Amino acid sequence: MTRARRRSAYGVKSAPYAFLAPATVLFLLFFALPIGYALYLSFRRTEVKGLGLGKGAREEIWAGFTNYAGALSDSELLHGALRILGYGAIVVPVMLGLALLFALLLDTDRIRLRGFSRLAIFLPYAIPGVVAALMWGFLYLPDVSPFYYLLDRAGLPQPDLLDGGPLYLALANIAVWGGTGFNMIVIYTSLRAIPAEVFEAARLDGCSQLQIALRIKIPMVAPSLVLTFFFSIIATLQVFSEPTTLKPLTNSLSTTWSPLMKVYQDAFVNNDIYAAAAQAVIIAVATLVLSFGFLRAANSRTQKGDSR
Repeated sequence: MTRARRRSAYGVKSAPYAFLAPATVLFLLFFALPIGYALYLSFRRTEVKGLGLGKGAREEIWAGFTNYAGALSDSELLHGALRILGYGAIVVPVMLGLALLFALLLDTDRIRLRGFSRLAIFLPYAIPGVVAALMWGFLYLPDVSPFYYLLDRAGLPQPDLLDGGPLYLALANIAVWGGTGFNMIVIYTSLRAIPAEVFEAARLDGCSQLQIALRIKIPMVAPSLVLTFFFSIIATLQVFSEPTTLKPLTNSLSTTWSPLMKVYQDAFVNNDIYAAAAQAVIIAVATLVLSFGFLRAANSRTQKGDSR
């Protein structure tokens, strides 16, 4: 083989690596490196000598699992996790239920303005979360909300959605309004991929639209439902922008309402980046364990169904 052919063959073999190099560099710089640095900080702490004044008075030393022990025994972090569980118990089933319902309705033959309806349902997802939370926050305020004005004119009670139990519904409404469209598109795409012959055979057998939806469509889009549920769980555990944006509008939201708000408070307000790093690692591990456990349970159930 001549030298020119060797260079040409080498260039062809190395082409995939050249295309992957930019994505790999970005992944390492903006994903892997911050994770590694956070893991490193979680095992460190600052030791103060004397009055903490002068050069060398503060020294970063090895802390072992001290930060993790403090995070696991932190009542504020635990209470934030419990609040997120209550929040997720409202958001996930309602959001996925509406997404499945809209996808099934859009997949029917008699639907009109399918393109417009699909766009209208998906459009709230395109609005940034902070903008959506701010918009809904003003709609929740009695002094400026048109809904409270209409309730007052009709002589109906005016609930305070930013206090007590209704606060969970107010926050969940923002997440449901913004996330239903994305999940609907995922499920609807799976529905459109089902061969039309399956539905034709079901109609010839006398199945109604409801029977086709319950016995054919929903079982066949089960992988998409698992995927959307997986994404919804991760988004619920990482909720931050909605309560942070609504916090100036009510006293019922503390600065540590969610686990990520607690991490932000410790890192940028209390200037304890070591404790914040340990908390962030714990949240990441909890998310990984829950996600892996759910996916494994879903796969085992699917395998049992296939074996039957």
